[in-house]
Amino acid sequence: MAAGKGTRLKSKRPKVLHEISGRSLLLHVIAAAKSLVPANRIYCVIGHEADQVRHAVAHTGVHFILQAEQRGTGHALQIAKAHFAATGDVIPQNLIVLSGDAPLIRPETLQALSTFHAEQHASMTILTAVPSDPTGYGRVIRANPDAPDVTAIVEQKSLSPEQKNAPEINSGIYCFNTSALFAKLDLLSTNNAHGEYYLTDVAALLVADKQRVVAIQASSVDEVLGANTIAEMMHLDAAMRLATAHRLMAEGVTIFRPDTCVIDAEVQIAPDTIIEPYVQILGATRVGSDCRIRSYSVIHSSELGEGVLVRNGCILDHATIGDGAILGPYAHLRPESIIGPAAHVGNFCETKKITLGAGSKANHLTYLGDAIIGAGVNIGAGVITCNYDGVHKNTTTIGDHSFIGSDSTLVAPVTVGEGAYVAAGSCITDDVPSDALAFGRARQVTKSGWAATRRETIRANK
Repeated sequence: MAAGKGTRLKSKRPKVLHEISGRSLLLHVIAAAKSLVPANRIYCVIGHEADQVRHAVAHTGVHFILQAEQRGTGHALQIAKAHFAATGDVIPQNLIVLSGDAPLIRPETLQALSTFHAEQHASMTILTAVPSDPTGYGRVIRANPDAPDVTAIVEQKSLSPEQKNAPEINSGIYCFNTSALFAKLDLLSTNNAHGEYYLTDVAALLVADKQRVVAIQASSVDEVLGANTIAEMMHLDAAMRLATAHRLMAEGVTIFRPDTCVIDAEVQIAPDTIIEPYVQILGATRVGSDCRIRSYSVIHSSELGEGVLVRNGCILDHATIGDGAILGPYAHLRPESIIGPAAHVGNFCETKKITLGAGSKANHLTYLGDAIIGAGVNIGAGVITCNYDGVHKNTTTIGDHSFIGSDSTLVAPVTVGEGAYVAAGSCITDDVPSDALAFGRARQVTKSGWAATRRETIRANK
C-alpha cells in the first residue's frame, strides 16, 4: 500500500520515498516482503506521484497497481481485486497487506503472521502492537483477552467507554484468505467522516458472517509504526540504525559510541573491525575484518578489504580498497578509485577513476585522476595528473617502481615507464621511457653574494 500523499510531512516528495537508514521507506518494506515471496508475487499499489514511485522501486521487480483516485485502504484492495480480474494473474490463496510507510517490519514477524494465520484457519489475521499510549490509534477488540479471536477494529473516536482502555492497536498489516477478502470488498461503505472505503471494516463483515478473525501481537511496537511527520520518521531512523549497530556488534564488530555513528541497513562489516565515534558508513558498503575506521570518516558504497586503516576525516565514494591499505587523514577517494593492497593515500590527497598498485604511495597533497599506476610507485607531495584538456579526460600511465618527484605535473595523455624517475618540480608532457630520468623545469641560476649586495643597497638608501 503505497498510494498515499503524506500531507503531514509538508514535503513535495511522496511519503513512501522518504528515506531512513539509507533507503526509502517503501524499499525497506519490499525487502521484508521479498524474504517471504519472490518479487513477481509482490504488488505495489501506487497513486500519488505514481510515476516517481514506480521509477524509484522498479529495479526490485515488483508489480504495480495504479490507484489513480485514492479513496481509502479498502478502495486500494478493490483496485487490486479488479487488477487480478483484468490481467488474469494467479490469485494467491492468502494475501499479506503491508503499509509502505512501516519500514521497520521484520521478515521474522511477517513469517510469524503468515504461519499463525494458517494455523488458526482464519479468514483475516491482524498484526497488533501495544504502545505505551494507544491514544489516536484504532483498537483491536478481542472476544477474550486470552484468546486470539477478534470481534472488531474500532477507530479512536468510535470507542465506547469500556473500550477506551483496550491496549492493542491495529498496525494496518494483515493476512487474509484472499477469497474471503474479495467477497467482502464490494460490501464496504463510505459512510464515515472521510467518505472513504476502510479495509478495517472487513473485520466486522467477516465476524458477522461467522468467519474467523484473529490477532497476533508484534514483539516491538516500533516495528509496526509508520511515520506521519519528519520527527516521527527520524525516530524510526534512529531505531533502525541502532538495531543495525547492535546486530553488527553481536557479529563481532566493535563500535565505539554507536549512538554517534550513522550506519545504513545494507552495510556489511566483518568481525574484528573497529569503528570509532562519529563515523558514517552508507549505502552498500562492505568492510572486511581487522579494519579500523577512525572518527569523522564518511564511506559510501565502497568495498574495503581486510586490515585497512582509514584515518580521521576521509571521504570514500564508490571506491575499492585492497587489504592492508592505509588512507588519510583527510583523503578523498572519488568513484572508481581502486587502491591496491598495502598502498598509501595520505593527507589531503584526492583520487578519481584510478588504479593505484600494490605498495604504491601518494602520501601528501596530491591529485590523481584518470590514472593507471603500477606497484611500488612513489608519488611525491603536490603531484598532479592533469587529466582534463577542457574537452576530454585523458589517462596517465605510470609503470611499476617509478618515482614521481614532488610538485610535478603530468599532462595526460602521457606514460611514465617502469623504474623511471621524474625530477621534482617537472612538467611532463612527453612519454618517459623505462629507467630514464625526466625533468621539465627552468635551469637554476645562482648569483653568489646577490643577497648581501641587495641588503647593503637598502641600508644605503635609508
